[in-house]
Amino acid sequence: MISERMRTLMCLVGQSVVFEEGSELLNELIGVDVGSSQLQRVCTHFGNQVDPLIKANCEAIIPRLSPNYDTQSKVYVMIDGSMIFTRDEEWRELKLGRLFYDTQVVDIHAKRTEILHSVYVGHLGSVDGFFPKFERHLVGYDKKVIIGDGAKWIWNWADDNYPGAIQILDFYHAREKLVLFARAQYRDEQVRLDWLKRQSDQLLDNGVEEVLTTLRSCRARSPEAKLAKQKAIDYYIEHDERMQYKTYREQGLMIGSGPIEAAHRSVIQQRMKLSGQKWSINGAKAILNLRCYKHSGAWDKIKKIIAAAA
Repeated sequence: MISERMRTLMCLVGQSVVFEEGSELLNELIGVDVGSSQLQRVCTHFGNQVDPLIKANCEAIIPRLSPNYDTQSKVYVMIDGSMIFTRDEEWRELKLGRLFYDTQVVDIHAKRTEILHSVYVGHLGSVDGFFPKFERHLVGYDKKVIIGDGAKWIWNWADDNYPGAIQILDFYHAREKLVLFARAQYRDEQVRLDWLKRQSDQLLDNGVEEVLTTLRSCRARSPEAKLAKQKAIDYYIEHDERMQYKTYREQGLMIGSGPIEAAHRSVIQQRMKLSGQKWSINGAKAILNLRCYKHSGAWDKIKKIIAAAA
């Protein structure tokens, strides 16, 4: 019989490093011989206890932002997807959401900020499975700022469920459309860079309509440039209301989705996208849940789940 304390340690280690290394760490640190397969089984079991409890609205195990909630604070909502390789030889998408207060964003220096606390929510599967899980973490936050790329599934969800939220298209994804067109259109590097700067500055000045006018007036010099031009035009028309970057910055809002991209690296890639890894569906779901709780500063809730099974 494995003790409650030992199960907790096994889950903590197993979500942090690959199971073979975790087995060695437990042996070295506490002198207990735990096989990698046993470590994997324990992590998979308890990691998969999370979803049914969230679905049942078990408030005690749902991670929250700081309880010192200021009603004037805005909550950033960011969502993105990342692919992992599974044992059935298929790539499958993990969906990851990140929540944090605007008051938790602090300046480190002129060009860098740090987010002091976030809540992470992950899911392996369709949007139909992800959003109900994610929405249970959004209850109680009135002022939402949703930042994302051009993925339709994100904006359809935002439009349908949070029409009052501020929606912002990630500026760097928006600018990338200009980059792709400029590469195909202008051979001279300096001409290309000058054109890009002018258009980027226009975007930052609430000038999406001016950029659209410029694009429409450009005569594409190759089939590649023609295609990139049309993609940029279509993208900006679809998202023009989400591209008022000057207004957002005047309100002190972020305009980039860097925090969710950083979350993919820290929550997913560092443990779940290592060389040679192939995941079972249950195994991936379990480790993703454990890592989300650990990075959310909510490991005490995993301990409660383990204690309830003792």
